[in-house]
Amino acid sequence: MSRTVYVNGAFIAEEDAQISVFDRGFLFADGVYEVCSVLKGKLLETEGHVARLHRSLNELDIPAPCSDEELLAAMEKLVADNDIDEGLVYLQVTRGAADRDFAYPKDPKPTLVMFTQAKKLLNDPVADKGITVITLPDLRWARRDIKTVGLLYPCMAKMEAKSKGAQDAWLLDDDGFVTEGTSNNAYIVTQDNKIVTRHLSNSILHGITRRSVLALAEEEGMVVEQRPFTPEEAYNAKEAFFTSASAFAMPVIKINDAVIGDGTPGEITQKLRAKYIELSLSI
Repeated sequence: MSRTVYVNGAFIAEEDAQISVFDRGFLFADGVYEVCSVLKGKLLETEGHVARLHRSLNELDIPAPCSDEELLAAMEKLVADNDIDEGLVYLQVTRGAADRDFAYPKDPKPTLVMFTQAKKLLNDPVADKGITVITLPDLRWARRDIKTVGLLYPCMAKMEAKSKGAQDAWLLDDDGFVTEGTSNNAYIVTQDNKIVTRHLSNSILHGITRRSVLALAEEEGMVVEQRPFTPEEAYNAKEAFFTSASAFAMPVIKINDAVIGDGTPGEITQKLRAKYIELSLSI
């Protein structure tokens, strides 16, 4: 059955959706995006996602396409119209259509598109087993804090991981430290139960789920260290995991050839995942 999607104020069937061939998102990846998860028909963490959307737009001098109230109402209508119980809403804002020129057009009219995807989030069999990752050099541009649609290298890295029998890649900076995954924030748990994840900077995305999971960890009395860590430190960790909007907290059981812990999802990771889901369902 065809989904209803949103294009510049209109709710239309996906096969009828169109944007200009001159849209700068298509020509230059001149745009940003957000992904909001849906549980029991309810959007999660919209305040954080909308705030980060504005930050990304401001960093690129792209005007907001509509008010926050209009944006959230449209997202909720898509969830209802497509009968999404579990899944996500993807939204993308580009600078809009203009004749091809590297310089920004004057007074652009931004393009806003949104669509839904149904996806199992609560009973994800991958979370019960954990995933494996490889490490690769981080060849993305330096402003990873801006959630742009320029995702070609993350796609390439994920495909290289799949070709080697893994599900994802953790990316390494020039000094050999882990930045993040291809589409997620990366963590380890040390043998003395400290949660380690890279500090916020231009080098990583400022994850909304990351913020919530770290807050839950501190509420549970867990020690959090925000600093870089190396693959070698990860190999010797008690646990490893990543966070993202649609995966919540996902166990990592193997990095390159190193099995993490006993090769099963760790206790702290499972607890944080359960706490995040419990919090999300209670709001």
